[in-house]
Amino acid sequence: MSEKKALIVISFGTSYKDTCEKTIGAIEKDFQEAFADRKFYRAWTSGFIRKKIKERDGEEILSPQEALELAAKDGCTDLLIQPTHLLAGEEFGKILSALEEQMKVFDSVHISRPLLETEEDIKEMAGKLAEIFKDIKDDEMAVFMGHGSDSLKLPVYNLFNDVFKAQGHENFCVGTVEFEPGIELVIEKVKERKPKKVYLSPMLVVAGDHANNDMAGDEPDSWKNQISTLGTEVECILKGLGEYPEIRGMYLERAKGCFGEINSLSGRTL
Repeated sequence: MSEKKALIVISFGTSYKDTCEKTIGAIEKDFQEAFADRKFYRAWTSGFIRKKIKERDGEEILSPQEALELAAKDGCTDLLIQPTHLLAGEEFGKILSALEEQMKVFDSVHISRPLLETEEDIKEMAGKLAEIFKDIKDDEMAVFMGHGSDSLKLPVYNLFNDVFKAQGHENFCVGTVEFEPGIELVIEKVKERKPKKVYLSPMLVVAGDHANNDMAGDEPDSWKNQISTLGTEVECILKGLGEYPEIRGMYLERAKGCFGEINSLSGRTL
């Protein structure tokens, strides 16, 4: 392995050990195999989760800034950064901010973009989700819970609903736990279709706190219980997007496509 090349896979992070290995760990493994000539570093953007892991498990997980500093200290000059974030929101901004401070240290910097930045990205993922959930019957519904963001130029989650409809999957629906469209839209669509069964699945890289509590929790305001009160059967699929090889493959495609943009953050000028 050449010590001159570095691979930093940067995630938001999770305190759920099982889903971490099945999702973030699986993505990292794919990248270590695909870029075996690069020295690997793990970094998480969530300071809260890094602190929780350190206190609970005694494990130190690097911040993006720390990972960049360590790669430079190790003598790496050619850098590939792979975010696992779905959106170019606040957490992705933390990566760009850290890189702005450290970028001149490296000879070459390649940064892969988030999965969902364009309408074409949304169409691609919608098609893959339709294939993954192809066994959903016409009298059933697949409902995906995203996180959401208020800092996006593209109305990602509303576009997903438009794309699913255009692709002939009107029984597929997307809502978000933090922003718009929210659970209200989901409930409206369930009332309209009156499905025999609703499958709830996170549109999140990991099936962590939002999936286990906001989506599948026992509290009355969980998505599972709010939909159940409508008289339909609900099944929760606690699998993060990172568990699906089809979605992990999208990350590899993004990474392999970013090498034409050197020292420009895949089109972003600092």
